[in-house]
Amino acid sequence: MSRKAAVVALTALAPISWGSTYFVTTEFLPPDRPLFTGLMRALPAGLLLLAVTRKLPQGAWWWKAAVLGALNIGAFFPLLFLAAYRLPGGVAAVVGSVGPLFVVGLAALLLGDRPTVRTLLTAVAAAFGVSLVVLKAGAALDLVGVLAGLLSALSMSAGTVLTKRWGRPEGVGALALTGWQLTAGGLVILPIAALVEGAPPALDSTNLLGYAYLALGNTAISYFLWFRGIERLSASSVTLLGPLSPLTAAVVGWVALGQALGPVQLVGMAIAFGATLFGQLNPRTPAKKLESFSSTERFDRKVSMDLEVSSVRR
Repeated sequence: MSRKAAVVALTALAPISWGSTYFVTTEFLPPDRPLFTGLMRALPAGLLLLAVTRKLPQGAWWWKAAVLGALNIGAFFPLLFLAAYRLPGGVAAVVGSVGPLFVVGLAALLLGDRPTVRTLLTAVAAAFGVSLVVLKAGAALDLVGVLAGLLSALSMSAGTVLTKRWGRPEGVGALALTGWQLTAGGLVILPIAALVEGAPPALDSTNLLGYAYLALGNTAISYFLWFRGIERLSASSVTLLGPLSPLTAAVVGWVALGQALGPVQLVGMAIAFGATLFGQLNPRTPAKKLESFSSTERFDRKVSMDLEVSSVRR
């Protein structure tokens, strides 16, 4: 397995893990507490990572970590849950699947990454595949829910691009940066959850088990892998892994909850998964382009291309 393939595979574990959130929420957690659930996902995981890494932001990274935490966690979680409560699950997933298109636009604006037709078509194909998997006929639309879904996708997309733009301070690992963002995001959610939902609910052992999974595997580890992937891959490549989340949710619903998967859903899965894989491929220079040079020129050009690839990988 190549180095990039290994990074892609590890990064893909994040949206795959997030695809289990709906099942865990409905089967293990108290009902009607979306903000409290978002808080329990973010803040304990962030504090745990701060305790493990023992590193705090310095200088400008105090406000940068706060901005990234608000975009990736603090604003994203409440908006996502609001969309989930106002819209049928399939509609919410389709609205959220436009995230790669937001990333393409923001990457062009903030990173100077010129969008290609290939990238745009791949993002559209992935969203179309997701819609076939999760969208039900006659699904109701709610304006507030749709706006919340779009804003949640925009928030996460902006956080992804800014994470790529700012990188991380020298000597600070991805684990510490993840802890900063989760803590900052959790502190954003805390007063909103207290104001809207009041005191925390009584929790039994099943609830505690569900929250432990969400905080550790679904959030601390998954977001570490996600932010690590953003450092090593292009912003569009990372965000095109996003459709793996609703696809995983559909598979978990089929296996664990007995939800049906018909031919249309299977076709949609194939399209979305194919677009996800295609989005990880690097366009290669056509062989004919090198054939037009002499043997010496071809050798020099190949060395130059190899050096460019090597520098990128470093």
